[in-house]
Amino acid sequence: MLLGALVVVGLTWVNASFSKNNHEGNDFLVNYVGTRSFVLEGLSPYSDEVAIRIQTAAYGHPAQGDENELRVVYPLYSIFLFLPFSLIENYFFARAVWMTSLELALISMTFIAIKLADWKPPIWLQGVILLFSLIWYHAIRGVVNGNAVIFVALMLSGIFLLMRDGKDRLAGFLMAITTIKPQLVVLLIPFITVWALYQKRWTLIKWFFGSLAAFVLVGIILIPDWILQNLWEILKYPAYNPAGTLSAVLAEGVPGLESQLKWGILIVLGTLLLYEWWTGRKGSFERFLWVSFLTLTISQWIGIQTDPGNFIILFPAIILILATWDKRWKAKGEFIVISFLAILFFGLWIILIMTINQPYQMIQRILMFISLPLISLLGLYWIKWWVVNPARSYWIDYK
Repeated sequence: MLLGALVVVGLTWVNASFSKNNHEGNDFLVNYVGTRSFVLEGLSPYSDEVAIRIQTAAYGHPAQGDENELRVVYPLYSIFLFLPFSLIENYFFARAVWMTSLELALISMTFIAIKLADWKPPIWLQGVILLFSLIWYHAIRGVVNGNAVIFVALMLSGIFLLMRDGKDRLAGFLMAITTIKPQLVVLLIPFITVWALYQKRWTLIKWFFGSLAAFVLVGIILIPDWILQNLWEILKYPAYNPAGTLSAVLAEGVPGLESQLKWGILIVLGTLLLYEWWTGRKGSFERFLWVSFLTLTISQWIGIQTDPGNFIILFPAIILILATWDKRWKAKGEFIVISFLAILFFGLWIILIMTINQPYQMIQRILMFISLPLISLLGLYWIKWWVVNPARSYWIDYK
């Protein structure tokens, strides 16, 4: 416990030093100022006044030209997540504590993902995976920007583990919390609901909808029209942000084809997803988990507004892929896992370094938008037979 406390203090000190010398972290800044303005002054986090405060804190002046408007777009009940941090008056220290919390969340998510995959790698390999989970591109990007998606990824991993263990009350409650970033779970939650109905997991359904209704109601008590204000901010969001769908990103490289790309991607991936949902609605938990990871992967491409910063939610799927390879190839498994992690680590960082200059931003967006979801999609289909048919594969023997 003492060692753990020292590590947390050390991380926070390092993060505080970094925060003072780095002006990123706008994902956290937006919600820090929005929550603080509401809690201390009663101002709506969706108001223009709060938006100008955020912009001034980030740029030194209200947003101009092509500068991001940095407006709050999270549901009002997300303030309860940011509340403890927003009460810290010094922003740099608040950001440092937030970054430390995100780093701890990454470590926790990795442990849960390994357990969820029913994987028992040797201690040294666990150490490598934990280190990777903290320093690969999508982790660093999330921590530096202060993106709450890391907490959502942690909760999703926890939800699947709780569902596997039959703890549906807490799983349903956490499902409701994940809606603080609704675009990430807008496809996953309907699938979980359908699967739960076929499995007669009524407790899970009741706790999710009951908890979500309670969150919404508390928001209405605090700001009666918060839903309309939030919807308006969501509708405005794409106008002041970079391209946030696969079709829009690809259209930057092939102008004039965005409409065709949008409908082609939607039809192909939508049909594929509906097929997997239908065939997996009555399946085992292993099949449910596989389809859930596929749903999270496809949701990044199907046309829902997103960003490569959100791709950290695919890390548990990557762990499942690695675990399956390790179990399948046994003696060669550890070498395959290490090789894959090395390729993924260096590949993503090399893409960033080679395209970091402004003239190459289009290439960077395309490559970053494609890389991890494509790896996850191909990897999931590679392991599908072994995961969804455990009784006829190596899986039972391994256990």
